[in-house]
Amino acid sequence: MIRFIANEGEEPHESASQRGPNDGELLDAYSRTVIHVAQEVSEAVVQIRSSKAKNKPSRRRRRGNGDATGSGFLISSDGFIVTNSHVVSGAQKIEVGLQDGRQFPARLIGDDPATDLAVLQIDASGLSWARFGDSSQLQVGQLAIAIGNPYGFQYSVTAGVVSALGRSLRSESGRLIDDVIQTDAALNPGNSGGPLVDSHGRIIGVNTAVILPAQGLCFAVTSNLAEYVVGKLIRDGKVRRGYIGIAGQQVRINSRMLQRFKLQKPMAVMVQQVEADCPAYNAELRQGDLILEFDGEAIHSIDDLHRCLSEASIGRVIRLTVLRNGKKTIASVIPAELV
Repeated sequence: MIRFIANEGEEPHESASQRGPNDGELLDAYSRTVIHVAQEVSEAVVQIRSSKAKNKPSRRRRRGNGDATGSGFLISSDGFIVTNSHVVSGAQKIEVGLQDGRQFPARLIGDDPATDLAVLQIDASGLSWARFGDSSQLQVGQLAIAIGNPYGFQYSVTAGVVSALGRSLRSESGRLIDDVIQTDAALNPGNSGGPLVDSHGRIIGVNTAVILPAQGLCFAVTSNLAEYVVGKLIRDGKVRRGYIGIAGQQVRINSRMLQRFKLQKPMAVMVQQVEADCPAYNAELRQGDLILEFDGEAIHSIDDLHRCLSEASIGRVIRLTVLRNGKKTIASVIPAELV
């Protein structure tokens, strides 16, 4: 029998049991987490089929004449469902399928194309539902699990990580959705509207977009934004936003003006047209004005202006700092509600 003796001052080799968990055990821990989350959340995930008019295009996979499929998830035991606006917008008929095989007609409670979110309700009770988490606590690299119905394959689970935070994504309405989550959890057409969840089974995002030519570039609206919008849709049926009745364009400010007025960025919004007799008060604005600030907030783009025209701006006197004929001046506006 051969016996190995460590030399003096040399640490003895650790046994496999002393080295801690091996790769297989670590994989099991990862698998157990994904399995637990899938079991906990899957019953709250639904499949959505919407029948749309032929002249209403959709990004989702078509099934028959004007039909589209997507995903959603229950947020209450009495049938409130969150999904994407583009899944159900313009639908003449919406059907929801539960994991247990039951089918229900659904009615649209509210739709917000600017954030690509919508709320449905079905007439049922005692349903399993998922809880929103706090997306402000997310960290790049943490586990992200997506559950949905890609290409109609029901209750598919994919897992990855939060790849990046703070992304921006253009909605179909043209507005920018801020603070979007990027993930490499595989998404495909049909996943839209389904939940992105953390290792505790809490909703951290609503899956909304896939860059099809790329691999691993998938996006979700954050749970904090979704929870705010969903609350507004359930209460009011819509999210209120301000409107000042102008056509604008992002332009570059010349270097002379930039230095003269000590501006931080060389971009502003130029007023191309002022809508006369609109619901908003905008009579102090002139064609050619360069909007620099909105109520003290710097304006460098149309998206900055959209962000400022929130519900809180409606009906208030707002001071705009503008460049007009080479001089800084103040123009007051009173935003109306965008309808």
